[in-house]
Amino acid sequence: MSDENQVDSGRRGLLVATCAAGGVAGLAAAGAFVSTFEPSERAKAAGAPVEVDISDLKPGEMKTVEWRGKPVWVIKRTPDMVASLKKTDGQVADPKSERNPDELTPDYARNETRSIKPEILVAVGICSHLGCSPTTKFQTGPQASLPDDWAGGFLCPCHGSTFDLAGRVYKNKPAPDNLQVPRHMYLSDTRIAIGKDEKGEA
Repeated sequence: MSDENQVDSGRRGLLVATCAAGGVAGLAAAGAFVSTFEPSERAKAAGAPVEVDISDLKPGEMKTVEWRGKPVWVIKRTPDMVASLKKTDGQVADPKSERNPDELTPDYARNETRSIKPEILVAVGICSHLGCSPTTKFQTGPQASLPDDWAGGFLCPCHGSTFDLAGRVYKNKPAPDNLQVPRHMYLSDTRIAIGKDEKGEA
């Protein structure tokens, strides 16, 4: 065997050790990379129901919480706000929440107020058109981008869809559906669980 084909034992040992170290480092890197596909604890928790304390919510106020990465509004409507829903019945596209009811409105919220208790609205604050978040326009009367007989509600700043104080979309607007009412239930007079109801979790 010629000298060219011989590798001295020291070099061979170094070569084997280098390959082994490289393999271990490669496996560690691959393991770290694969672990990024596993959901974090926060991501796992994101799907869990969220409890909301409404004891400090005054009439006409809104509280926003996060559930599954979405903003969920909890609004305590005044008696006038609740009364306005009768006036907007004929102006909204889906007054009885009959479109996509299983996705958008639980059976206990398929009513004029779209709620369990008339004064409390729980709704996902995402427009059904392209996913923008509408802004609150609780003040009544003429305002920029709103009709003169505005009864209060929400305006999507992206394409002008408007919703009444029950989250029902007005007719002839880009948004095809009402705002989603997530499954929810009262744990007490002052606490609401969002993401579950008597039938289980969403």
